[in-house]
Amino acid sequence: MAFRFCVLYFGLYIVLTQMLTSLLFVTTNDSGAFEVDMTSPAKAAITWVAAHVFHVVQPLVTVETGSGDRMYDWIELACIVALAAAGTLAWTLLDRKRLGYPRLFRWFHVFARFALGATLLTYGADKIFPLQMPFPSLMRLLEPYGHFSPMGVLWYSIGAAPGYEIFAGCAEFAAGTLLLFPRTAVLGAMLGLADGVQVFMLNMAFDVPVKLLSFHLIPLALFVLAPDARRLLTAIFTRRAAPASPGRELFAQPRANRWALAAQVGFAVYLIAGNLYASASLFRMQGARSPLYGIWQVETFSVDGQLRPPLDTDPLRWRRVIFDNPQSMVVQGMDDAARGYRAAIDLSGGIVLSKPTDQAWRSKLAFTRATPASLALEGAMDGHRIAVTLQLVDRNSFLLVHRGFHWIQDRPFNR
Repeated sequence: MAFRFCVLYFGLYIVLTQMLTSLLFVTTNDSGAFEVDMTSPAKAAITWVAAHVFHVVQPLVTVETGSGDRMYDWIELACIVALAAAGTLAWTLLDRKRLGYPRLFRWFHVFARFALGATLLTYGADKIFPLQMPFPSLMRLLEPYGHFSPMGVLWYSIGAAPGYEIFAGCAEFAAGTLLLFPRTAVLGAMLGLADGVQVFMLNMAFDVPVKLLSFHLIPLALFVLAPDARRLLTAIFTRRAAPASPGRELFAQPRANRWALAAQVGFAVYLIAGNLYASASLFRMQGARSPLYGIWQVETFSVDGQLRPPLDTDPLRWRRVIFDNPQSMVVQGMDDAARGYRAAIDLSGGIVLSKPTDQAWRSKLAFTRATPASLALEGAMDGHRIAVTLQLVDRNSFLLVHRGFHWIQDRPFNR
């Protein structure tokens, strides 16, 4: 009965969640991972259950938001548990005389370890090329630590230490790689179990909304390890030699098994190479910076020819302008509130601004740079004529940026 439940529960969970996307890995033209939507009928059913069983009044968020702990995901999990339990009961009643499913087990074991391995490859590759937790952006460098969310603390602490992020990614990628090959699957599951426990605890401690997925890495790793549990316990806790692993051939004919092994190896190489290529390509694309990159401190600011002193109560005056990625400009007011704009920057001296929330809004600013560390903006915005002079803030003035690594420290440098 436990095996029947595992087949139904893990099978449904893998097929209905992002684990399927990792397993059926394909790439788009821009080298990003392409999500294969195979769950549209399931979405309709889950939405119905939310309204009629759980009496959820507000509309469910079904679009991808980066969160794996949406109300939709929890209701989906409840449906999976109910279906797996009902299916186990029906399966047991219909086939109660059978004591085992050796052939089904062998096939499902391959399916489970590939699903687990592919998921670890996806997350590992995004850490080997530091994409998941990037180094703190210019706006983050300006933000007070007390304004960070718990997830933000974790994200940018790891992002500020790319060496650790790469190390963690290598551990996840190694586990995923080992899981894909039959001879190394046990070692991969053990490493994947350690990775899963670590990630789950971080998600729980820092309120990262991937708790459901990270938790499922743990029982999936245990399921993959289950056939070898007695051998592992013998090797670890006794002085007796562990018996050899029993053969788990998928077919009765040796030739068919050789072809099955070749297919597994080929698919494994595809997943490994594809994830590395996609993450590397995305990393190169995200490395681009604005041609005006930097934090620019406002020196003088005038509106309609009137010079505005730097008063915290002035709603029109700017404190800073931040250019980070090539298509954006952020204005920080005297109250430190940030307003983001799309920015099309022409190196000949013009900036066209637009708002993501208002397609009709436009502003054109001309810019000049007397020196690399100075910038002047002039143009029309919100019905006013503005003129701004700015001075570049040295990014290396931030301790987080310039502190670096030190082998020798006579006293802790903990600030």
